[in-house]
Amino acid sequence: MSDDDNDTRSEDYARLAAVGPYGVRPGHALITMVEPHPGHEYAYNRWYEDDHYYAGAMAMPWIQAGRRWVATRDLQLLRHPATSAVARPVTAGCYLSTYWITEGRYDDHMKWTVAINKRLNRDGRVHQARTHVFTAFHDHAATVYRDGAAGPRDHHALDHPYAGLVLQVIDTEGPERRAALLEWLRSRYLPRRLAGSPAAMVTLFRPTPLPGDRMTYVKQVEAVDTRLTLLWFLEQDPRTCWQDHFTDLDPGDRGRVELVAPFIPTVPGTDRYVDQLR
Repeated sequence: MSDDDNDTRSEDYARLAAVGPYGVRPGHALITMVEPHPGHEYAYNRWYEDDHYYAGAMAMPWIQAGRRWVATRDLQLLRHPATSAVARPVTAGCYLSTYWITEGRYDDHMKWTVAINKRLNRDGRVHQARTHVFTAFHDHAATVYRDGAAGPRDHHALDHPYAGLVLQVIDTEGPERRAALLEWLRSRYLPRRLAGSPAAMVTLFRPTPLPGDRMTYVKQVEAVDTRLTLLWFLEQDPRTCWQDHFTDLDPGDRGRVELVAPFIPTVPGTDRYVDQLR
């Protein structure tokens, strides 16, 4: 180990801890849907579970919560629309990872994450047999709750034992249309839709561009000014409620749904569900 590896700059951490925001709100998120290459599913899962989830995410400054989700083959086949601008084919991307980033700390986190990923690559700690289907950092736009002030808040969502998650991506024709869609979803559509549903909350995000010095295997984010990403947190397995609640998520002429995809939580430290991906 080199002297540089031993130098943790502890005095800098003491200085930085005294400045800047440090609230609990998830002001930003990393949402990343990945497809391991055929034949590499077990190796990918073990690398992500045993190393990357921690060294490439949770150990970084200002990531305050994380959770991994998986889409077994039967869940993949529930996705719609058949032709998606996000996933090609629509079944691509069987693992989803979601991370909350502290509000007001996006720039600080991005500087660290770019640097640490360069280091992980240099040190041979990146699994290459995978494809990033949908990877984007986001700014939090709104959260809508089914039960008002009762129940977990959005900053609890990745720690609370939700039974499922639905990723929804909606594109619009321009920034003004997106702003109008966001307001309609927040104030009218989602409150009605959540009433009596298995979803306890929906978090809404706007994607942000990735930095120019990102890893080359991660493509630049598309539709930054025109897209909304929604996460529906479910209290039951999505397979038990899909037909009644998630086959008709359509904003009409306000936007175009590009993906509705159900997931269930992984079981950390295990290979559960890996044999059900294909």
